[in-house]
Amino acid sequence: MKRPRSHRGTFRNSFTPFGTSVLGAPLEVWNPASGNVRTLLVGGQHGEEPEGTYLLSRALRSLSADPHECAIVLAANPDGLARGTRANANGVDLNRNFPTADWQPDPVTYSWYTGSGSEVHLSPGSSPGSEPETAAFIALVEALQPERIITLHAPLACIDDPLLSPLGQHLATATGLPLINHIGYPTPGSLGTWAAERNLHVITYELPRGPLDQLCQLHSPLLCALMTGGLP
Repeated sequence: MKRPRSHRGTFRNSFTPFGTSVLGAPLEVWNPASGNVRTLLVGGQHGEEPEGTYLLSRALRSLSADPHECAIVLAANPDGLARGTRANANGVDLNRNFPTADWQPDPVTYSWYTGSGSEVHLSPGSSPGSEPETAAFIALVEALQPERIITLHAPLACIDDPLLSPLGQHLATATGLPLINHIGYPTPGSLGTWAAERNLHVITYELPRGPLDQLCQLHSPLLCALMTGGLP
């Protein structure tokens, strides 16, 4: 059951801090009342991709009860979201800062515009896991022990599921986004690579670009279903 729209301006659920960002912003997680976490939903790892944070917030504020076996991190990179930057306040791409076997110290690049070529340089960090946001997130995962992580990004418009699992197939069918099992380029130091090395299932839910209101109407019901245990 959903909350009345008149009540959705604020959160009915309480959050738990699990760390702080470079600039001291709280890192927050909304946990299920049971404490048992099957799914961890994550948005805002890249500050230039606010769509995930917006949609997760809308979905969470629509619930009439606590999430069921689902924890939600709305903003894994709050400084980047506040500043509109892909990186955190240290100029580090947090999705290349995880302590993986293939972590590389060389600068990483991304596109200034979609399709413009990978030309903007960022740091992967001074060392693997160097950033407070990364260290706090790893500690959170180790504490919660989720079965799977779904991380929201944009704008590649696909469901990236290395296992091509029933959940990945359901998300692809419901959204019309293509289901793939590899993004097509190396991702050293990424959350996905770090999780794969630990046999932890990660699905990257790549939203398309588009008006936020339209994205919300299509994707929020799915996110609500994930939060309430209504998907495989």
